[in-house]
Amino acid sequence: MNYSSVNLLINTSLKVDRSLTQKLSNIWHKGYVLSNRYQIRCIPLKSCLHISHATSQSHKEDVLLSPQEVSVILRKNEFTKDFSYGSVKSYDSNQLPSNNPIEDTRNEGYSKMVPGLLVGVFDGHGGPACAQVLSKRLFKYLVAALMPIETLKNYIRQEPRALIVETFNDRAEIVQDLKEIYDKSFNGFLRKLIDSNRREVDVSASLEKGILQLDEDLSMEVLEPFKENGTINNKTLSVALSGAVVCVSYINGPHLYVANVGDCNAVIGTINEDNEWSAKKITKEHNAENHDELKRIWSEHPEEERRTVIRRDRLLGELAPLRSMGDYRYKWKSEILTDIVVPLIGQKGVPANYNTPPYLTAKPDVFYHRLTSKDKFMVIASDGLWDMLTPLQAVKLVGEHMKGKVFFNPLKLPKNNIQLGDINELLLHRKESLKSKPKDRNAATHLIRHAIGGTEYGVDHSRLAHLLGLSPDVSRMFRDDITVTVVYFDSEYLRQCPA
Repeated sequence: MNYSSVNLLINTSLKVDRSLTQKLSNIWHKGYVLSNRYQIRCIPLKSCLHISHATSQSHKEDVLLSPQEVSVILRKNEFTKDFSYGSVKSYDSNQLPSNNPIEDTRNEGYSKMVPGLLVGVFDGHGGPACAQVLSKRLFKYLVAALMPIETLKNYIRQEPRALIVETFNDRAEIVQDLKEIYDKSFNGFLRKLIDSNRREVDVSASLEKGILQLDEDLSMEVLEPFKENGTINNKTLSVALSGAVVCVSYINGPHLYVANVGDCNAVIGTINEDNEWSAKKITKEHNAENHDELKRIWSEHPEEERRTVIRRDRLLGELAPLRSMGDYRYKWKSEILTDIVVPLIGQKGVPANYNTPPYLTAKPDVFYHRLTSKDKFMVIASDGLWDMLTPLQAVKLVGEHMKGKVFFNPLKLPKNNIQLGDINELLLHRKESLKSKPKDRNAATHLIRHAIGGTEYGVDHSRLAHLLGLSPDVSRMFRDDITVTVVYFDSEYLRQCPA
């Protein structure tokens, strides 16, 4: 795919109409939601280039990034976690910014109250605030919704309360005044769960409940103070007006659930008896390419709005994903937008043809898949990756990476009774793996490298260096932020699970 094709592709998939982005980001800059301890890990352009890019009138050639500089950029946000027991053996994760600051976030963690691993990708738009906050809050809501009623009651009585989720790659902290607001909302959710007095836990319903409740709380944290005394908190407002699409997986033994809101995707890599890879796409995007989603939206609004509710393949002509969390410009009543949003960003605060809100929902589709020993890994990623790679391409790349990654591991020989023939077989296997040794130990980095610089003949360094050397204002014209997590399953554990 040439640069002009990529440019066209990305421009037609921008989450929020360009005319609104600056106004929404101005609100975000007035209300940072993370403490200064959190560093957006973007590499300044000047530290990557020997000279600055020439202007459009200049004919001087730029100096491309070296292979070493490219790898430094690609590996900046790598993370790997290994596990000693369970259906998940390990995971690799990485992010590559295009926006500055990056609008994607990610999180992974083990529940401390119910068994299971949570892995989430949060793709923000209209600023990073909503995605940042969701990555910090959503897992707690999901674990609370998954707790049996007695466990929930015991948890509420604890003082101080135990940690509900242990996260592994989370360096951010919510600012203190927001912590107090968020704790109040979470306590309200806990009381709702107890009052429901449910007898059994339905995992799919619980994941849906946690997502919808957090989305509702994003709204109430703005509206309640405004109704009480007319005050507006820029921090909570920046979260509610920006938005994020979300894909979260919950893995408990052989049971895999994926809750999806928007256009991130989860894909499972499966291998058959002939060692051929296949890609099982778990999720379905909520966008204009999903005809069932279009029919759902049309059915929720009068027939006379059929031509206006979806225009230019966007919700009300503005928003590309047709479901998301936050984005309350498409959910609140017109009166609320007039009172709260219009004074800040003008008449564009109310979308055109805004007659029968809400137009947007955060309701997830929840998918279930029972893992088997043939399921080797799952790729969960923002659409920045899927704009560049098909599910099968991603699966084959990770499959090749698994084969070549053996070279990175030290050669381990059994301590007792090893035969010379066995040693020879191990050495031959290692020699074979050297042929496909990847540049990157981390599979998420491997995917990002090939997504940006890949051709049918391999990775084109000049293409990769050119795209990574662009400044953020130009880079966004060619690609989106990319966030990828590759979760590896333990085949032997899954083989022993009862059918």
